Amino acid sequence: MENRFFCAKEDGKLNYKRTILTGFGFMASSIAWAIYDPYITKILNNLLNASSTITQWSAKLNEMFPVLAEFAKAQGEDVTTAAGGITLVPLFIGIIMTFDNIFGVIFQPTFGKLSDRCHSKLGKRRPFIVFGAPVSALLFACIPWIALTGSLPLTMIFIILFVFTMSLWRAPVVALMPDLTPPTLRSQGNAIINLMGGVGSLIGMLAGTVVTAIMGLAIGKGNFEEIDTFPYVFLTGSVIMIIGMLVLLFKVKEPDSRLAAVSQYNQAVDAEAKAKAEKEAKKAEKVAQKAQKLSKGERKSLIFMLAGLFFLFCGTNAITTFFALFAEEVLGKTTAEATIMTSLFAVCTAAAAIPAGFVGKKIGRKKTILIGLAVFMAVFLLYVFTRSNAVIWVALVLGGAANMFITVNTLPLVLDIGGLDKVGTFTGYYYTATFSAQIASPIVYGIVRMLSGTYLSLFVYSPVMFILSMLCIFVVKHGEAVPDEIVKAIKEEND
Repeated sequence: MENRFFCAKEDGKLNYKRTILTGFGFMASSIAWAIYDPYITKILNNLLNASSTITQWSAKLNEMFPVLAEFAKAQGEDVTTAAGGITLVPLFIGIIMTFDNIFGVIFQPTFGKLSDRCHSKLGKRRPFIVFGAPVSALLFACIPWIALTGSLPLTMIFIILFVFTMSLWRAPVVALMPDLTPPTLRSQGNAIINLMGGVGSLIGMLAGTVVTAIMGLAIGKGNFEEIDTFPYVFLTGSVIMIIGMLVLLFKVKEPDSRLAAVSQYNQAVDAEAKAKAEKEAKKAEKVAQKAQKLSKGERKSLIFMLAGLFFLFCGTNAITTFFALFAEEVLGKTTAEATIMTSLFAVCTAAAAIPAGFVGKKIGRKKTILIGLAVFMAVFLLYVFTRSNAVIWVALVLGGAANMFITVNTLPLVLDIGGLDKVGTFTGYYYTATFSAQIASPIVYGIVRMLSGTYLSLFVYSPVMFILSMLCIFVVKHGEAVPDEIVKAIKEEND
């Protein structure tokens, strides 16, 4: 077992030390994305606001819609600047921030399949990681330095290249642990991998605070601008990415996949016969599945559940994408301070995982989701009406917990509508709905921000999305009985 399964002991138990070492790859990618959202939006905001072209276009919009321009002016905005009034800046930010999701949908499955077929001394997955992680780290470290030159086109080139190279090794790094762990231990292994990812995200969220504190001690507070810290924050993420790659290269033993290729060749005749039998079995299975069509009520439940998921993820994605800009404009926070606030949200989300699963079993998944949505919506609207600094912290704590009450129970609900025989198909539906929302939401909210003239609209936009999600989920009448073991296995395959 040891030769084949690196993450298992000879007695069949999980080797926690080796599993943690395997998780360094996922930790490396997690820290990059934790830094990416708040800091890239800030970089783009600065570059777009400095653009004379954007300023001219925004001025024309304010002339065309004077009522909205007056509303923005009443909020304290300078409508003569690119960032003031009805501005195209948030829209362009939203479009650019969808690139990582678009690239993920297009390229991650492709590189995942390529890694399945890779035959090398380093194994199937590590060649993609050993190449992709250092290139991603280099591009990531360059982005803030390029942005400091003031060149928007060149910064965009580096952002696009970074997002592409990250999609190159994302699927292989996620597939590494299941490759090295027996099926019976993958649930435990997945918990360790997710913990490593959480550690990476937390490091990324706190990197700005640490860098700011170090620079303050080194050159004195007030002697540098916030933007001056960005290169060192990105450099922190890049260094950890390279460390993660080196750990996988030298401390993780993935089997030589060339040996598997030889074995496959030697068994070609048997494999061909087996493939033929499997093909016939699949044909019979497809015929059986067609005979098990959803009822009219089940189809209705599926459509409304997927619509509810779409609106839900539209609301949560806007928060993660634009919160740093909201914190700067409305709360007067730096990006580093904003990431501390989002780290509190993330910690509360993680802490609510076990209670959320328990409540879902106790009162039902649909009711638990609706309670989570109601709480999420209520605390965000409470902040809009009070504008209290104390309430924003309450909103992040309760909103983070509510987020887990929702997300833990949505996939099981979708799977049960289709039943055990269609788990794969309905998993695909689930991820199609959520990825579609993550592509659409930054653009949709960008338009909302453009027309509203203030990032305070984020705390109206998200509750509106949650209300639409609730209305859709109220219509759902099916989906409460897929065993947790199957749900857990599906999540492991798609994490």
